[in-house]
Amino acid sequence: MAVESLGRTLIYIGIVLVLVGGFFFLVAKVPWFGKLPGDFTYQREGLTIYIPLVTMILLSLILTLLLNIIWHR
Repeated sequence: MAVESLGRTLIYIGIVLVLVGGFFFLVAKVPWFGKLPGDFTYQREGLTIYIPLVTMILLSLILTLLLNIIWHR
């Protein structure tokens, strides 16, 4: 019984990793993603700090809507 549970968990983790990898692959092709107004970049000698504030808010809203549509009963 424990082996079945471990196997099922590993399959779920694998599916999630494939989905996340596909998401990053597709997002890399969107030219404006990560370069919205409100995404802050601070550059100095030998230091770059990037804070994608608006991009993360937009991504959070989209994921919230999608998950509510999927899991709405």
